[in-house]
Amino acid sequence: MATKAVLVVQASKLLRREEVADGTMAFHFEKPSGFAFKAGQTADVTLIDPPDTDAEGNTRTFSIASPPFENELVFTTRMRDTAFKRSLKNVPLATEVKIGSAAGSFTLHKNPAKPAVFLAGGIGITPFLSIVRQSDHDRLPHKLYLFYSNRRPEDAAFLAALQTLETNPNFHLICTMTEMSKSKKEWKGETVLIDKEMLSKHLAALQGPIYYIAGPPPMVAAMRQTLVSAGIEEDDIRAEDFAGY
Repeated sequence: MATKAVLVVQASKLLRREEVADGTMAFHFEKPSGFAFKAGQTADVTLIDPPDTDAEGNTRTFSIASPPFENELVFTTRMRDTAFKRSLKNVPLATEVKIGSAAGSFTLHKNPAKPAVFLAGGIGITPFLSIVRQSDHDRLPHKLYLFYSNRRPEDAAFLAALQTLETNPNFHLICTMTEMSKSKKEWKGETVLIDKEMLSKHLAALQGPIYYIAGPPPMVAAMRQTLVSAGIEEDDIRAEDFAGY
């Protein structure tokens, strides 16, 4: 009989917060003592007696954007106008929250012979940021290809941090900005939606890698359809929806 994982809830404090893209904020928390997780996993954050609440409640599940080797936990979110997010944005630093045990299987596969292809849309970058930073830290032999789609450079959270990892020969970053007409920044990279043609341009072969998709549900569904129609086996596709942000 399988044993059920025990959910442990621990106290943590808000250390700092920063805007990492237009309308996107990262919240840095103390890592509770003994808190263990794998890059790509999620955790629940619960506000204690927040100044603002609504029917959605005081708990949200976030991908952990920071890698396991760091001594803080970073959660990143699009700042919709909800009670939870208003509270998180406005409570004083050092405010205490509760953080649940890490969960989820959206983690890097073990076989280094199979490349990993990450397909990220917008805030879906968060689990991949953790994975690629931890992989770089551990000097893993996996070949990693990160396709990162945003409307504009202004919307691309952690773009600079990802670009610093390009010195790693095993890491390949392919960014695309699909609405540059609305941007005030210069961009010399890709400007089309991620499709079979773009994947074929940057990958030696479409069959072989393990594919990971994270982003808004319509993007995840479109990417899955693109991969399946390109002949990718369903067993080689892993996906995580970021509904509601």
